[in-house]
Amino acid sequence: MDLADLAQALRDDAVWIVFVNVLLQQLGLPVPAVPTLMVAGSLAGDPFLAGRLLAAAIAASVAADGIWYLAGRAFGYRVLAGLCRLSINPASCVSQTEGRFLRWGLWSLVVAKFIPGFSTVAPPIAGALRMSWLGFGFAAGVGAALWSGLALAAGWMFQGEIQVVVAALQGHGGRVAALLALLFAAWLGWKFWQKRRFERRAVIPRISPEELLAALVSAQPPLLLDLRGAVMIGETGLIPGAVPADYDALPAAVGDWPKAAPIVTICACPEDAGAIQAARDLQGLGFLSVRPLHGGYEALPPSLRPAGAGRLDPGVQPCA
Repeated sequence: MDLADLAQALRDDAVWIVFVNVLLQQLGLPVPAVPTLMVAGSLAGDPFLAGRLLAAAIAASVAADGIWYLAGRAFGYRVLAGLCRLSINPASCVSQTEGRFLRWGLWSLVVAKFIPGFSTVAPPIAGALRMSWLGFGFAAGVGAALWSGLALAAGWMFQGEIQVVVAALQGHGGRVAALLALLFAAWLGWKFWQKRRFERRAVIPRISPEELLAALVSAQPPLLLDLRGAVMIGETGLIPGAVPADYDALPAAVGDWPKAAPIVTICACPEDAGAIQAARDLQGLGFLSVRPLHGGYEALPPSLRPAGAGRLDPGVQPCA
């Protein structure tokens, strides 16, 4: 559907079009809602319709956020790892998302709508941290109101220009759609190339769970780096014998470890991306024997599982 068809559909049933479009985008589908909101705002000739459009957008956004929030409460950190699986750098996606949420707290849900990619992954983090329903609903509602309200207001302010664009598209809709499809294909190809380049760099020898168990009882057991974020460590506890580490502070985590000491990096990231990234960085610091654990945290043998699974670490406070 091109912009001209969208405008006609909005004239016929604006509220439902806005609701469905916003709901699908906030659930994670690649269907941008801002153009719809702007066109809807340009067609809102009276305050009553504008209010209904704003209410529909807020309701759809909060409903989608609520679904992801419940998924986070039910499945915890695994939801974030799954959402980041399609990222170019899954480890960066996980760590940056969690870092933003822990740094901004409740306000992260307000600003999430304005940060591409963060809007979908913030609600499950809120659920994993057991943020209260009241706090979550308030923050998600305020963020949705600001985001959709600004888009609708921009459409109303520039309604003349938008109508000119819509009129122009009515005669050249096919050509514009073809151009947009070509640009989208080029962007998608570039993203795919970036992801493939990252995956090629990620090729590195790994250690299996069985090899890790054998190495731990050898004469020179490996040093373990627990690269999971504070959310998951808070949920499960620290891996026994491991040192917690942040991707941005690896030198401080390894301290004065001998450069020849064997090291195993462990993460809870898609395709062991975080453990691989840390292993590469440690090799760059001069460490000679660094291997990621194949399968990450989920592959840990029962004897290496944290004893505090299901309990929050005192140093990692859940959201109130």
